[in-house]
Amino acid sequence: MNQTHQQLRLTIEALRERQEHELINNTDFGLLQNADLKQRIHTRTGPPTPDDLDELLCRRRRSHLFLAHPLTIAAFGRECSRRGVYPQTTEVDGRTVASWRGVPLLPCDKIPISESRTSSILVMRTGQEDEGVIGLWYTGLPEEYEPGLSVRFMGVNEQAVVSYLVSTYYSAAVLVPDALGILENVEIGH
Repeated sequence: MNQTHQQLRLTIEALRERQEHELINNTDFGLLQNADLKQRIHTRTGPPTPDDLDELLCRRRRSHLFLAHPLTIAAFGRECSRRGVYPQTTEVDGRTVASWRGVPLLPCDKIPISESRTSSILVMRTGQEDEGVIGLWYTGLPEEYEPGLSVRFMGVNEQAVVSYLVSTYYSAAVLVPDALGILENVEIGH
């Protein structure tokens, strides 16, 4: 086993987890902070209902995905069961996931849950062609390992410890206001 390669792989995985958190929560470029005020709605009754998700969908064209905390998805499932409505499933990257009106409902544990047990559900259109939400990264970095990620050898110290500097550069952009919508103050139960 190549120890350096495995340590680098684990470091990159940790960076990617942090990157996902920042893309959702960062105050400068995170999706939760940058949704247009006209694209933010509140639940009708507290828990996320099929009507709430329908309202999110009708405010934009060609929505590609929902993002919600797993506990929020469970709360939505309970509301669907209460009404006798059951979400369909769809396949994403070879895995079966819940969907609503054909739009995948993907879990994201980076979406925060408040102390009062409320959260948010995001819905978005992605890609430049569809004028959606896009990820940005700086390419052409010296010693680029992956797009937007560089690994620079920093040397070996007197204890024979090899050091690397791993840097990643990323951001997100919402190309048009209706590409991103948020259902806010979703009660997830106790």
